[in-house]
Order: sequence, then structure tokens, then C-alpha cells
Amino acid sequence: MKVIAINGSPRKEGNTYIAIKRICGILEKEGIETEIIQVGDKTFGGCKACGACAKLGKCAFGDKDGLNEIGEKMSNADGIIIGSPVYYADINGGLKSFLDRVFYCYGKNFRFKPGASVVALRRGGAIHAYHSLNNYFGITEMIQVPSIYWNDVHGRAAGECVQDEEAMQMMDALGQNMAYLLKMKAESRVEPPKKIDKVAFNYVR
Repeated sequence: MKVIAINGSPRKEGNTYIAIKRICGILEKEGIETEIIQVGDKTFGGCKACGACAKLGKCAFGDKDGLNEIGEKMSNADGIIIGSPVYYADINGGLKSFLDRVFYCYGKNFRFKPGASVVALRRGGAIHAYHSLNNYFGITEMIQVPSIYWNDVHGRAAGECVQDEEAMQMMDALGQNMAYLLKMKAESRVEPPKKIDKVAFNYVR
């Protein structure tokens, strides 16, 4: 089994990375392979609503900026972790652009994968950012991994989040719970329900 972790912070080894790394450490102890992919320091433009991905099966611009390669890795993974710093009480813009495109193009492949989200911040805005990440899981029918509290870690300078002892417990619990769900899903003999064909309702006709 393998989990792909997306680091949405421009700071490669800041508090967002430290939180993700903590979760991955627990997963590795449980025999689950992990890979952390840094996207926060890359430039991903927003979705252009061109509709080409419906025909191509991938983003029309994703070969140029590397999005399609990451989307394939996420599609082949058994679970997904997404981490973001909190900017203006929400996830950062570059990560938002990446997630909009990768979930729109590849989200059909994420159905029933366990997904975990974590946000890193100095002081406020954690819950709104946390919900923004979880919205991607909900719309693609992923299984949201629970922890013992909402998954936020506090600290300004890189490494300060380790002093947030409760947050570190939350990351450990998140890793344990994700490992449990991955193993339970792997051992289950129950077939997932058939995907429902959506009816698109327009309020203005």
C-alpha cells in the first residue's frame, strides 16, 4: 500500500512539511509506503474551464507544469494526504489552483480512498482552511480520515509546531487511523456501491 502526501507550502521543510512527515512516519511504521510531493513552490495556474480534460482524460496543460504526473501518482495511490499553510484564513492560492485542476481531472479515480488533511498556522483561520481541504474529499466520495481533534498545528518559524504537543498527538492519531482504514479497506470483501450518474440541475433555464 502507498500514500501520496501533497505539501502545499512554499516552504519545503516548514511546519506543514513537519506535520505531514509526522503522519508519514506513523504510516511507515505500519508498513505503508509514503511519498511526499512538494507543490507549494511550483507555479500552477488555475483551471481555464476549457473542458479538454473530459476528452483527453488529463489536463490539457498538465504535461507542461507537471500536474498530470502528480495526478497519476494520486490516482494509483491507496490514500492521499494534503497539507497547507493558512493564508488569510484559507489554504494558499497556489495549492488551490493545483487542487481545483487535479481533482477535476483525476477525482473520479479517488473514490473511496482515505484522505487526510492538515493545516499549519501561526494563530487563526485554521478551521476554514481545514474545511476547504475537506471539501475536495467530499465531492469525490473519498473517506475522510478522523483524528482526536481538528488537524491543525501551530507555529511560526519552521520547527515550532513540534512544541504544540497536542497537535503532534493529533498527527500521530491521524497516521494510526489512516493505517487502520487502509488495512480495513484492503481486507474487506464488500464491493463498493455503484457510482451514481449525476443529474446536473440548473437553477436558471
